[in-house]
Amino acid sequence: MEGVEHRTVNVNGINMHVAEMGEGPLILFIHGFPDLWFSWRHQMKALASLGYHCVAPDLRGYGDTDVPASPTAYTSLHVVGDLVGLLDEVAGDNEKVFVIGHDWGAMTAWYLSLFRPERIRALVNMSVAFTPRNPKRKPLDTLRAVYGNDYYICRFQVSKHGLRRSEKKMIFCWGKPWFAKWFCCSSGLLQETGNIEAEFEKIGTERVLKEFLTYRNPGPLYLPEGKAFDRPIDSPLKLPSWLSQEECDYYVTKYEKTGFTGGFNYYRNLDLNWELTAPWTGAKVKVPVKFIVGDLDLTYNSPGAKDYIHKGGLKRDVPLLEDVVVIQGAGHFVHQERPDEITKHIYDFVKKF
Repeated sequence: MEGVEHRTVNVNGINMHVAEMGEGPLILFIHGFPDLWFSWRHQMKALASLGYHCVAPDLRGYGDTDVPASPTAYTSLHVVGDLVGLLDEVAGDNEKVFVIGHDWGAMTAWYLSLFRPERIRALVNMSVAFTPRNPKRKPLDTLRAVYGNDYYICRFQVSKHGLRRSEKKMIFCWGKPWFAKWFCCSSGLLQETGNIEAEFEKIGTERVLKEFLTYRNPGPLYLPEGKAFDRPIDSPLKLPSWLSQEECDYYVTKYEKTGFTGGFNYYRNLDLNWELTAPWTGAKVKVPVKFIVGDLDLTYNSPGAKDYIHKGGLKRDVPLLEDVVVIQGAGHFVHQERPDEITKHIYDFVKKF
């Protein structure tokens, strides 16, 4: 993309790819799943022209950023730690920044706001509303109770080891335990991957990405085993008007390199995040916020979401919430589907600070 500068920054023990554009007050863009820095291309170009320094990283596990092998290296503390390290590198001393998040990027931005509010001037979050921690029940228990095991987040949890238990036992019997562990880890045999990875491999990277990016059903997304996306993989699938084949190809190139496991690992840490964030039970998000969501977004149509957003729950937990915007006729990837409209909403909000 013309005008974008790319560099790699070492933060929090990983090498993070960062795209930058423009000069001025810093805006940090945080992408979600299955996305990349590239999802913010429209907003970066427009806001850079309006006098802002736009910074969009590939989060850990995505794109040209490192993909840590351990599934537990993708907690909210790890990801927020990456972003704080990035801000230490790209922002001026004591500079507060604007933060824009979508999907998992929105969840990460909520966490960043809780953990390090002094780093944020204002926040525009999209798609995923703040979720207060329920001390009585883990997230996955709730999701399984409401949606069942075929719900996409629950399917992302299903994991298996690269070797059967009997095969691992045999390797450990061959020699010293330290050698067996080294052999398995160095050859990737102990790395946990999911059944869903194998299914997606059969479907193909391009098809999987197109299925996600074209999803506009406001109902929950189910991925039953062996029947993911519920249609033949060779059936025609038209790209939306907001995504060209060339743009889709960029996604495919990056995901063919990394696979989907890094992105899945964010979901696989939902319960661990719940455990780690116990000290923030009841904490409020105390930065100025604007929240935007498409009315066809599956997150907006999940049970209880509209009541929470519009009947005082979100304002209670985010007391500096200034505006809630519902984009009519827009789906989950609202910032790509309605780029000009979203850019205007962002600019109208951040220019006040």
